[in-house]
Amino acid sequence: MLVPVSEARAVSRAHRMGVVTGLTGVTSTRPVGEDGQMPDTAPDVQVGALAINVVVPDDLRWTDERRDQVFELQTITVRLLPDGHLAAKAYGRPVGGGRGGYVSFRVPDRPELAALIEAGAAAAGRLWSAHLGLE
Repeated sequence: MLVPVSEARAVSRAHRMGVVTGLTGVTSTRPVGEDGQMPDTAPDVQVGALAINVVVPDDLRWTDERRDQVFELQTITVRLLPDGHLAAKAYGRPVGGGRGGYVSFRVPDRPELAALIEAGAAAAGRLWSAHLGLE
């Protein structure tokens, strides 16, 4: 079967651009190297921040006080530092209700919270590495 030149060019370009169709029918475009694989590094791309939010399960939540208000800490923001270590701050809502300020709290030195932070970072890494590109 003969394929028109314009169609062959389109298929070739799609292959070079990494057009991927998933099982859901979503098509995304990701750059692909000459070998057909995703490049491991992109030296011209600078990433300014890598941060995730991890929800603290009910049984691990704690309270802390700031500005005469008691807060229940419900989420932890985890940042990946340039040296590869993690930094974490906790955020929550006032126990007495109301809006309250967006105030950060230190995460207590508890093994179960450290495990939650590390598990959240690992899960985020798996999700990022399996991304399907822009929709």
